[in-house]
Amino acid sequence: MPTRLALALALSLGLSAPAFADAAPNAATAQAANPFFAESALPLHYPAFDRIADSDFAPAFDAGMAQELEEVEAIANNPAAATFDNTILAMERSGAILQRARTVFSALAGADTNDARKALQTQYATRFAAHRDAIALNSKLFERIAALYAQRNDLGLDAEGVRLIERYYENFERGGARLSDADKAKVKAINAELAELGAKFNLNVLNEVNSSYIVVEDVAELAGLSEGQIAATAEAAKARGLEGKYVIALLNTTGQPLLSNLANRDLRQKLYEASINRGSKGGDYDNTALVSRIMALRAEKAALMGHPNFAAYGLGNQTAKTPEAVNAMLRQLAPAAVANAQREAADLQAMIDAEQQAAGQPTFQLQPWDWAYYSEKVRQAKYNFDESQLKPYFEITRVLEDGVFFAAEKEFGLSFKQRTDLPVYHPDVTVYDVFNADGSQLAIFLFDPYARASKRGGAWMNAYVSQSGLTGDLPVVANHLNIPKPPVGQPTLLTWDEVTTTFHEFGHALHGMFSDVKYPSFAGTAVPRDFVEFPSQVNEMWADEPTILANYAKHHQTGDAMPQALLDKVVAAAKFNQGFMTTEYLGAAMLDQAWHQISAGQVPAPADVIAFERKALEDAGIYYAPVPPRYRTTYFSHIMGGYSAGYYAYIWSEVLDANTQQWFKQNGGLTRANGDHFRKTLLSRGGSADAMQIFRDFAGHEPQIGPLLEKRGLVPADAAQ
Repeated sequence: MPTRLALALALSLGLSAPAFADAAPNAATAQAANPFFAESALPLHYPAFDRIADSDFAPAFDAGMAQELEEVEAIANNPAAATFDNTILAMERSGAILQRARTVFSALAGADTNDARKALQTQYATRFAAHRDAIALNSKLFERIAALYAQRNDLGLDAEGVRLIERYYENFERGGARLSDADKAKVKAINAELAELGAKFNLNVLNEVNSSYIVVEDVAELAGLSEGQIAATAEAAKARGLEGKYVIALLNTTGQPLLSNLANRDLRQKLYEASINRGSKGGDYDNTALVSRIMALRAEKAALMGHPNFAAYGLGNQTAKTPEAVNAMLRQLAPAAVANAQREAADLQAMIDAEQQAAGQPTFQLQPWDWAYYSEKVRQAKYNFDESQLKPYFEITRVLEDGVFFAAEKEFGLSFKQRTDLPVYHPDVTVYDVFNADGSQLAIFLFDPYARASKRGGAWMNAYVSQSGLTGDLPVVANHLNIPKPPVGQPTLLTWDEVTTTFHEFGHALHGMFSDVKYPSFAGTAVPRDFVEFPSQVNEMWADEPTILANYAKHHQTGDAMPQALLDKVVAAAKFNQGFMTTEYLGAAMLDQAWHQISAGQVPAPADVIAFERKALEDAGIYYAPVPPRYRTTYFSHIMGGYSAGYYAYIWSEVLDANTQQWFKQNGGLTRANGDHFRKTLLSRGGSADAMQIFRDFAGHEPQIGPLLEKRGLVPADAAQ
């Protein structure tokens, strides 16, 4: 959930000042009927989804912004000298209506959008941007914050209070509070346009991924798919009015799940090309012009803020600090990743050649649409198993309750109880109470696993309510995945990647649930972007921990445990295909940096966006034709939103993750003592202290890159020769 500080100072959303006076509801009855005008009366202020209508959002947005501006004006114009209570804490408590409405709306716009919500996103994008700027660029308010910043160490505050002043000061300064009036006007115009363009980009991505499905006429073309997968494609066709046919729907990544199974090479190529060409081939959803304009505006904004490029501006408050530090790490990894991918490609090509020769057919060169299919064949040859052998043992509820929850019980003493009395926004959502070892309630957890047309791609966590000592609130957090939903009556069986993603996202949830801070601005995952993925990546380590895996890896029909021999193969294959996975990730991360390390004058025209992308990958030493980036620019939603110049964060955080996994192994593994130490020194602290100091408090040393190289099966380039 966006914190009050984040809503006021960090999100590119807002409403222009002249509209505020007319925004508030005209009658007390309207306010009483709107669920956002007061805190939810449900446990832990859980959202009253059964009372929320799309028509409630606009009135709450308008009234909420009007209320927040009134509160901010009162703080800024307070005749009394600035104090921590009358300025900083007053800001922390401001904007309650807007916060409630925006938190729920943002969650639903990602997890279950519709035409009304899409329209609201477009309608309010520039208004919210202006509202944000009306606060961030308020000179009188900044004067009060600056006065407190200058004397922050003499106010008798504890370390968290001092840090809160520093955070406000830094965010206002980064928002442009020190700029001249003329430059403030330019920043406002840029922010408004960026908000509008960003909303359009993301809607284009969602609409195109939903419209780019592949229609298959003959079931014979689906050779290689399981009966369940074929049934799912038939259901997808029926849902689109194409009964009797088969539809392969896309996810918003370059690679597509069924590429691992489809034996029909022409169909694999068609599916791959439909995926990778999104946003760049003309038509209603072409994003090249949007990309060009967004990057130019970001570069212009960075220059106004006194930085050479947007990456330098964006990284200033991250743990990496500078583009040079990010470049150094990515370039250290790229040669080893590509070399490893090339070794993997040689194995795949050998498999292709052998198969074609055995069939009396001419061989062909490995292409991107062949990689997933033949890597499964190589996996089977090397380890004598494939994904089809694993999936019957990974039924989704068992993975969640007997795997993810069981690990949290062993590590932290948590317990979980499903509840059905709370309303949900979609029937796919399940809700759990979460309890500490002493029986006290820790949080409420929502689990939303399935892909659908109304849901954006990827997997993520959000908080509907964040923990705060100031307000007494406890967390309400949610995990969202994009697992294809099977036909009615069929079990949901996960791939290994989907299993680890489930563990990963719950690591974010734990970060939110364990938060134990005073101030909302520091709650849960309110940490630097290049630190936030770290706890979630750590949680992945329990997916194949023997005692955890044995507890949930049971056949969905018989209940029999996965055979030990197969368990051993899963663990042995942990580093399989890491060259591919690291290279596709680094391609996206380095592409992100390339876009954000150019000046406004270097931004390519729309027609040259794809050419810029190719050259950037080549210049970075990460271009390798069989392994395209995980996302191409024109559907790279991460970097058009909160991860602009920040997609490197996953691998940066993984350095900390690998060090942490090593720490657990060296200290006895999955024990309550280790879990309690991890919770106390790191997971509970949110953003209340410097992120790297929090890591050092936990691990007792500086992070080292060696454990990451070992974890991913990589070696330095010179050692691979």
